[in-house]
Amino acid sequence: MTEYSPPPPSSGEAHNRGRKPQGERALTGAERQARYRQRLADNRVVTRPHPLRSARRLSQVQQWHAAVATLIALQAKYAVWLDALPEPLRDTTTGEALQAIVDLDLDELASIEPPRGFGRD
Repeated sequence: MTEYSPPPPSSGEAHNRGRKPQGERALTGAERQARYRQRLADNRVVTRPHPLRSARRLSQVQQWHAAVATLIALQAKYAVWLDALPEPLRDTTTGEALQAIVDLDLDELASIEPPRGFGRD
């Protein structure tokens, strides 16, 4: 068996390995790392904070008021949906569920002021 020997470099030049530099010279390790980090920063997706994390920062009284406000807003949306529902569909399960939500009296919930606790009442 014969051994493989690569052909000698032509015209006395040494073989270059890797891709040719984009500029006049090859980048240093620090320059390559800086480019890599910049590319990562440019491609980073901005994420919104998780809603539960922000709710943990709210006091229980603030959470109560936010929950009641959400319920009232949802009730208004369901009322619009019920008004837009054709008359023959109001006797279906969907229509009855919408009617039950609209009939709820959320004013009593909105009037409740929860205790602040720990002697701060």
